[in-house]
Order: sequence, then structure tokens, then C-alpha cells
Amino acid sequence: MTEATDGRERVALVTAASRGIGAGIARRLHRDGYRLALFARSAEVEELAGELDAIAVRGSVTDPAALERFAASAMDRYGRIDAVVVNTGHPPKGELLEIDDEAWHGGLDMVMLPTIRLARAVTPVMEAAGGGAWVNISTFGALEPSPSFPVSSALRAALGAFTKLYADRHAAAGIRMNAVLPGFVETYPIDEAVRDRIPAGRSARVEEIAGTVAWLLSDDAGYVTGRNLVVDGGLTRSW
Repeated sequence: MTEATDGRERVALVTAASRGIGAGIARRLHRDGYRLALFARSAEVEELAGELDAIAVRGSVTDPAALERFAASAMDRYGRIDAVVVNTGHPPKGELLEIDDEAWHGGLDMVMLPTIRLARAVTPVMEAAGGGAWVNISTFGALEPSPSFPVSSALRAALGAFTKLYADRHAAAGIRMNAVLPGFVETYPIDEAVRDRIPAGRSARVEEIAGTVAWLLSDDAGYVTGRNLVVDGGLTRSW
């Protein structure tokens, strides 16, 4: 059972939680004893919330009002927020200089601003409670940019910088923020040529990403903050 220092169950928020990595993280945190608030656009998030005895809020991560409603709903139900996992969708792809301004702005709304907006809403709650932990779901492309997904690569690199800035600013308050940079995950089909580039010879299982997130949120990672942790089967070459 995951309990806070006051003996109560910890509460975690997870966005884009209806399927894939987000749903896998929600299931892992439920298994670890967290009470959950789940956020996604589709009705599937309500089904998962029923399965995990969680609350569900439907909305888009690009909608500031929906994110504020999400955080407020968790506080209304549980009276505390101990952990936040910010997972989002995939921004537009395309040839680098053919991506228009609207797509870049849309990528900013999807990739970076959800973390910033939730941080504005939740940080005072964590400060009052004496601490908390965040994990942003990023991509290996933030470390080694890929022309296959340039918007994601560029903006998730910026998310990594924000992660470090936030972590440094709030470490003294007992609040940690890290990012997980997955390689290819089983929810994303890859061809043989891509698989051959991965030293592990396979995509990551959702459970492996979820396990890494759970560890970063746990007290076992209590001295880890401001890090961008690559979980890619050895795909990236940068040190």
C-alpha cells in the first residue's frame, strides 16, 4: 500500500489515461495503492475509472479550463494531490519546413502547456502538503531529434528544460519533477528496420514504462529530480 507520511493513501493524477501508456500507468499506480483521478477525451476513461475505483474527467489536454476542472475535481474528491503524471498525445508530423505555424502552436498546446498549466494549479497544493512528485511522459526524440517527428522532438526537448527548471525551483519544498523518455513502445507499430536499430531487439512493454514512472513517483526515488530518464532498450546513442 502506498501511503503518505500521515498514513493516508496517496492520490495521483494521470492525463491521457484512457488507453496505451496512460492506462498502463493508471493500472500500475492503482496496484501500488494510489487513489486516482484520470483525464482523457474519450469515454474509455470513464470505463477505466470504474475498473480502478477512480474519478474520471473528460476533456482535452489543450484546454486550460478542462485541466483546472480536473485538478479541482481531484481535490474535491480526495482533498490532496501527491503525484501527477502528464501524458499527452502526438503532435503533428511532417517535413520540417512544411509544418505551418498553426501546427507548431498546436504542438506547444499539446506537449508543453499541459504540464505548465497543471503545475500552476497543483503546485500550491503540494507546497501546503510538504511535497509531491511529477513525471512528464516525453520521448527519446527529445534527446536525439528525429526527422520523423520534428514537432515532438523539438517541443519535448523544451519540456525537458522546463522539467529541470521546475525541479530546481521547487526541490526545497519537497516537490520533485522528472521526465520519462520512452523509445518505441508496443502501442506504436514498427517495422523490421526500426526493430533492428534497437539493441534490445524489441519495443518496450507498456508495463515497463509504467514501472519506471511508478518508481520515479515513489520514495525510493526521493533524491531524483530534474532528470530526463531514457527508457529505450539502448536505442539512443547519446551519453
